[in-house]
Amino acid sequence: MKILVKVILVFFIVAQVNGQELNATVTVNSDQIAGSNKQVFKTLERSLTEFINQKKWTNRNYKPQERIQCAFTLTIDSQSSLTDFTGNIQVQSSRPVYNSTYLTPVFNFKDNDLSFRYTEFENFQYNRNVFDSNLVSIIAFYVYTILGIDGDTYALNGGTTYFDEAENVMNQAQQGGYSGWTRISQGTTRYKLMTDILSNAFVDYRKALYTFHIQGLDVMYDDKTEGKKKIKDAVNLLKNIYSRRPNAILIRTFMDSKADEIVDVFSGGPRMDVSQLRDDLQRMSPVNSAKWNKIK
Repeated sequence: MKILVKVILVFFIVAQVNGQELNATVTVNSDQIAGSNKQVFKTLERSLTEFINQKKWTNRNYKPQERIQCAFTLTIDSQSSLTDFTGNIQVQSSRPVYNSTYLTPVFNFKDNDLSFRYTEFENFQYNRNVFDSNLVSIIAFYVYTILGIDGDTYALNGGTTYFDEAENVMNQAQQGGYSGWTRISQGTTRYKLMTDILSNAFVDYRKALYTFHIQGLDVMYDDKTEGKKKIKDAVNLLKNIYSRRPNAILIRTFMDSKADEIVDVFSGGPRMDVSQLRDDLQRMSPVNSAKWNKIK
């Protein structure tokens, strides 16, 4: 009987571990904070890693090899009290390309509205119906954003359920009074990111995610020419957005993730006419002009 109980317990633990969605690396950079008590930041780093990786965020069961590779980098640049911190957070994620060992970057976003209270060793808990901690809300928002973008790369609008969850986090967090969650917040904010993703005005962004990955990168093992054509199609979808909203956050977000990869794809064979592609990229993302010039 004891053996049976142990077997059931092991099976349950394995099932729980296999069910988790993310394989996240968390880094807390406190170099700008004076003082010798750095242990609190190490504890924060460890606690956030466990919170993100051990919590079950969806109803899906992910196999270990299916877990989404991602990174959360918190840079703390101000500490106004023992428990009050501000700074920024950089969030990145990737997904595997079919029939290869290559991980393609799909999301790269820097959020300058990181502000939170944290007491060392406090437990992180997320309740979708209650706002309790701005740090937990920020992490939950980006977890669901990562899940949504990943879903969109596998199926057209496949991430909608997760984007809806991110929007719910945003709506609940607005009662906390922290910046980054509302329309009046300035800069590249969580509010602007998610409202644009869910807006009908930006459906081509989500189509571009699908076209670039499933129809582009994922077919290049079998047909490089067709894959490159579909990646050009994805850029054209972004051009549709640029013609209406030249300063769209989603174009910048896409290029922050994909600029180097686009250059790599079109720097090798098979050859095709890329003059229009290069011109379009120059207009949409002039900050990457030096990179686009490498496309021949």
